[in-house]
Amino acid sequence: MNPKLWVRFPTLAALALIVLAPAASNAAERRFTYSYETTTTPKGVWEFEQWATWKSYSNRDRFEFRHELEYGLRDDLQLGLYLSDWRLTNPDEGDTEVEWRTAGVELIYSMSDPTKDLIGSALYGEVLIGPEKFALEGKLLLQKNFGPLALVYNFVLEAEWEGKDYEETVGVIENTAGISYQISPNFLIGAEAVHEVELAEWEDAGDNVISVGPNLSFRKGNFFTTITGLFQVTGVDGEPEQQVRMLAGFHF
Repeated sequence: MNPKLWVRFPTLAALALIVLAPAASNAAERRFTYSYETTTTPKGVWEFEQWATWKSYSNRDRFEFRHELEYGLRDDLQLGLYLSDWRLTNPDEGDTEVEWRTAGVELIYSMSDPTKDLIGSALYGEVLIGPEKFALEGKLLLQKNFGPLALVYNFVLEAEWEGKDYEETVGVIENTAGISYQISPNFLIGAEAVHEVELAEWEDAGDNVISVGPNLSFRKGNFFTTITGLFQVTGVDGEPEQQVRMLAGFHF
């Protein structure tokens, strides 16, 4: 299959998964694709998630994949295993490049409930390692639910070492936010926003990059899929002009 079909029309994958979704019990809880919620997978429950992200630059398209397996160690502690992160880059002129990037692990510790408590909160930690990338990432997750309405905010701090000898050091500060409303038992609609700034060697701050856009989430039984489309509003060269991310997963 021509890879451009996947690059240009990533929503086809989401539609196919919705049509083929199995009916079971216990819907998944992923309303957002760029922000994490403060709730965690229940103790003893496994979840598989498939990520697919399309990014459109001025001179190329890129499609990124992640295969993730999650497990509830406790009701308030979730382990995530990034089995593989890889990407496909398709320049307007030239050969398509497929590149394996990293594997990794994450932990999410839920500290308070977004419905019962004044505000939901959780801590997130992540380690990624690959042949040309090593990264450490921490997040503060906040969430508040008002019936069918959910509001989330993530503060993200990341350190990356890139290159064959990990000689390039980059710091990343990111803020994400999302709003989602459940319009029926199966469908939720909302929006997300992402703000990011990179710091070369933790000294020289780059441009502020802000992207915003709508999202849609579907869940049925133990299956869910969520898709978000973001559009850059700051006009920074070298950053994605638009991007689409889809998550699809199921509990077992």
